[in-house]
Amino acid sequence: MVESLTDKINSANIGIVAHYYMDVELQGVLTAMDKKQVSSSSSSSTSKQQHRRRIAIADSLAMGDAAVQMCQDGAKAIICLGVDFMSESVSAILARNGYDQIPVYRATSKSIGCSLAESAESRSYQAWLQKFSQNSAMEDLLHVIYINTSLETKAISSSILPTITCTSSNVLATVLEASAQRPNIQILYGPDTYMGNNIQVLLHAVASHWTDQQIARSLHPLHNRESIRRLRDRIHVFPNGNCVVHHMFGKEVVRVATTAYPDAFVTAHLEVPGEMFDIALQKSFHDEGVVGSTSDILRFISNKVAQSISDEGITSHRNRHDAVRRVQFILGTEAGMVTSIVRSVSDILNNATSHNIEVEIIFPVSSEAVTSVSDHDLKLQVVPGVPGGDGCSTAGGCATCPFMKMNNLESLNDVVDMIISNDQGAKLKSHKPPNRLIGKSIDGVDAIELGYQSILFMRYFMKEKRLSDDLLRLINLRRSNI
Repeated sequence: MVESLTDKINSANIGIVAHYYMDVELQGVLTAMDKKQVSSSSSSSTSKQQHRRRIAIADSLAMGDAAVQMCQDGAKAIICLGVDFMSESVSAILARNGYDQIPVYRATSKSIGCSLAESAESRSYQAWLQKFSQNSAMEDLLHVIYINTSLETKAISSSILPTITCTSSNVLATVLEASAQRPNIQILYGPDTYMGNNIQVLLHAVASHWTDQQIARSLHPLHNRESIRRLRDRIHVFPNGNCVVHHMFGKEVVRVATTAYPDAFVTAHLEVPGEMFDIALQKSFHDEGVVGSTSDILRFISNKVAQSISDEGITSHRNRHDAVRRVQFILGTEAGMVTSIVRSVSDILNNATSHNIEVEIIFPVSSEAVTSVSDHDLKLQVVPGVPGGDGCSTAGGCATCPFMKMNNLESLNDVVDMIISNDQGAKLKSHKPPNRLIGKSIDGVDAIELGYQSILFMRYFMKEKRLSDDLLRLINLRRSNI
């Protein structure tokens, strides 16, 4: 399968962008395909071939960036492996960057939903925004919306309130900077209820335990304990939005995992329930855990493994027959994330000249869901953290997204074949992303442009580390027009 698919996408010049939460088997094939392409291009003498990366596994924002890079390098089509709003976003990002002629396809013709994104498509979400807009006429208001929402949701939200998109990596920085530039601003965060509540908990912990100097040095130079408390009280969280996967990380799963592995490093995505988040947060204050995005978790685990190897080299003179030191990590996010972690940790262990380090990645799954690691010399194990049944979905997977798993190898191969055969019929067209905003406008503004506006505001913030003047003008304009 690896050889066949790699040859096909190379010959047809197809790029594939996939989310971290893809099925483990599918990620394994994509990873092998990427390695094969890198190996082939590194042996080539032409710079053009050396830069033709056609596989990317990333979070939802980076998927779009990777697709743009592939198109810049000559890709003729992009296949997006994720849920529908991700393929919709990738298509919009390509169009915004001048690649609207490059088609984007999904792996399946079926609708691939997302419980979190759909919670923001409800009338209750619009009503929640409108209530604040109407009842806070004299207030500065900013809507911070999670990127894992549809373009339509972003467009409608932007028509109600000034809106900026955020990721789990930059949500904290976004609200900190917004309140630094506008100290009395009221921030509406949605749709992820757990993430919003966790941000409030994090700010409370910082205001309670950190000094003003620590806050200014590590979080934001214009903040102190008092301003952090004020910000915490001015964040309003949508009460009815969550991801079905992260919802699984409740009290019982956390109790079993932490009782069985008291000395493990603990990681938690910002989307998980408070129980898991609180443990990882407390551990993070002692550099024994991390709370944040999938990228934050991957970086933390990789750094800790590398640090463990380095510390062993400095403090130990043991030979290879001495006792092995076991480094354990509890993974508080979707199980598909383990593929990228295994790849990173394996590379670190393999590149070390010598070590007696063994790594265990622990996450709430049943034993049947564990994927074995074929190379036993890697000293890397992926183990279940709780008995079968705890933390598992009705779809049969445990700590896995049933929507993401609608992407599979067979359907991917079928789409590739249809693209190669230049099949322009209804079957291939059914694999196109949803385009609910084409030809529509909201209050006289092109709906697609309005939907993408909040992403542009985020892009500006990520580059300049402050809110754009255009966004600030919208905040002023809303208040003056009421």
